[in-house]
Amino acid sequence: MVEGTKVIAEIIISAVGVGVSVSKYVKAAVKKIDEYPGIRVLHHPMGTVIEADTIDQIFEVSKLAHEEIFRIGGKRVVTQIRIDDRRDKPRVMEDKVRALE
Repeated sequence: MVEGTKVIAEIIISAVGVGVSVSKYVKAAVKKIDEYPGIRVLHHPMGTVIEADTIDQIFEVSKLAHEEIFRIGGKRVVTQIRIDDRRDKPRVMEDKVRALE
């Protein structure tokens, strides 16, 4: 692995069957993600992008946020994770946007 390479992932977590308003569940999941040490986070209207040093961090923070929905009363949770793990050169999440300019 090249020094400075990062794993970039998008996480979308949905509480199912909790009614029309899901903000309580989104806030709880976002809080867990924000509290996780050593990662960079970018929330957007439909999910969260995370930049981490390892794929294990991506899986761990995703699991913590997923489980938090159950902890606060959710009965069904759907989590989608899309991972971009490139190890041949250093990069950050902003590189993906700059590549489009």
